[in-house]
Amino acid sequence: MAERHVTIGWAEGLHARPASIFVRAATASGVPVTIAKADGSPVNAASMLAVLGLGARGGEEVVISSDAPDAEAALDRLAKLVAEGLDELPETV
Repeated sequence: MAERHVTIGWAEGLHARPASIFVRAATASGVPVTIAKADGSPVNAASMLAVLGLGARGGEEVVISSDAPDAEAALDRLAKLVAEGLDELPETV
């Protein structure tokens, strides 16, 4: 399983707008992705309710992971999005 440990770059954490940006990006990645707080259980990264339910705050670490064989590039892009608190998914890493 591939995974990325990332510190959330959005000051407000994964709430409302940032969570929506992340969920859209995870869905668009084309691979099944999960996200978890560093000490928590993973949830479906394509589910807005699940991501909001994490209660992940800015500056906290999350783990983004996937067991898909071609997930490395998708996880790199999602990790960059979260770490830098971007407004959209980067085209390249």
